[in-house]
Amino acid sequence: MVLLLRLPTVCFPPRPSSLLSSTRMALNSLNSEMNRSRTSVPDFSSKTTPLSNRKLPILLFDIMDTIVRDPFYHDVPAFFRMSMKELLECKHPTAWLEFEKGTIDEEELARKFFKDERPLDLEGLKDCMKSGYFYLEGVEELLNALKTNNYEMHAFTNYPNWCEMIEDKLKISRYMSWTFCSFKNGKRKPDPEFYLEAIKHLEVDPGNCVFVDDRIKNVEAAIAVGIVGLHFKNAETLCQDLSLMGIDVSDTDKDDQTGDQ
Repeated sequence: MVLLLRLPTVCFPPRPSSLLSSTRMALNSLNSEMNRSRTSVPDFSSKTTPLSNRKLPILLFDIMDTIVRDPFYHDVPAFFRMSMKELLECKHPTAWLEFEKGTIDEEELARKFFKDERPLDLEGLKDCMKSGYFYLEGVEELLNALKTNNYEMHAFTNYPNWCEMIEDKLKISRYMSWTFCSFKNGKRKPDPEFYLEAIKHLEVDPGNCVFVDDRIKNVEAAIAVGIVGLHFKNAETLCQDLSLMGIDVSDTDKDDQTGDQ
């Protein structure tokens, strides 16, 4: 997918001291501070919350095409023997979005996936998706390093309950919790309320969270509520961006093994 708008790799948000009571108040206040705060790089080295040893920042990851290859764009058109353009033209405009938000189930998705309600091979589609899930290059190694260094990580993703298929295959829960999923929360990025609910749940200031996503609009939405936003391009660049913030991405287990040789 070609993105016509690009942000700098590292985006520097404001750090409000508390979550405002409404989305409008939050956006108005935080946007006024944003221009003043973009000139300094957040430094998270050796940072913990005042009342605990909870290591900061908390890392929030988009899943599809950030952690896991998205088969919808790579495999599904071929499954239907269509081009992507043809598939987008004939599929229902909102059925998948409703499925992601948990407002319809698999059976309803199968019934209305195509605008003309032609039959859908649901099990075949699921098999196609499952076979196409795998970690993007270098990402699992980075997640393992972050986990080894005791960073708290959460999925923050737009996806239906097919997250379970991803988990069954890739065991992402070894590295992060499936905490914020659109099918459970009933909201999708870039809805500001989705981000604000995540901050409230985590009980930290938004400036103590780093959000990583391959889609610019989702990163911008995170920045708008005070979260540090990183635009994902590849694992190597993400590793560099995190390091610049003082986030330890060294693989201590691997280093120890190398030193023993």
